Amino acid sequence: MSQDKNSLAHTTWNCKYHIVFAPKYRRQAIYGKIKQDIGVILRQLCERKGVEIIEATACVDHIHMLVSIPPKISVSSFVGYLKGKSSLMIFDRHSNLKYRYGNRKFWCTGYYVDTVGRNKKVIQEYIRNQIQDDIVAEQLSLLEYTDPFTGEEVRKSKKKK
Repeated sequence: MSQDKNSLAHTTWNCKYHIVFAPKYRRQAIYGKIKQDIGVILRQLCERKGVEIIEATACVDHIHMLVSIPPKISVSSFVGYLKGKSSLMIFDRHSNLKYRYGNRKFWCTGYYVDTVGRNKKVIQEYIRNQIQDDIVAEQLSLLEYTDPFTGEEVRKSKKKK
């Protein structure tokens, strides 16, 4: 338990947050080279503020982060800093995105945040498995070409009688 606590000059703290935010219009822009660059950019910005990334995953259309934020920084100011600066850095590295996002705002205005408390391991597992859960959800929405129960081929259009 003492490993989870950090300290400043006269303060001992344990502030961990689960943060989720998405690109504007939930565009599926986080993939390939952009995904790696976004990871590097977010790590740099967290290091500058003294925020520790415990676990993070860049899904196709959103980011999950489990972070430890010092109490001298409010969560809203940190997320604003993270999204604002990363947006500018992403547009500097990938200038072709400025045609899709005309006003140089890469992220949606809102975000989700939750305090972790004593559930750190559960949330770490959730973030680790998030990509796999997204893949399963995508597969459930795909059109089936074979009926899983009968094994017969499914026709695209059925004739009405």
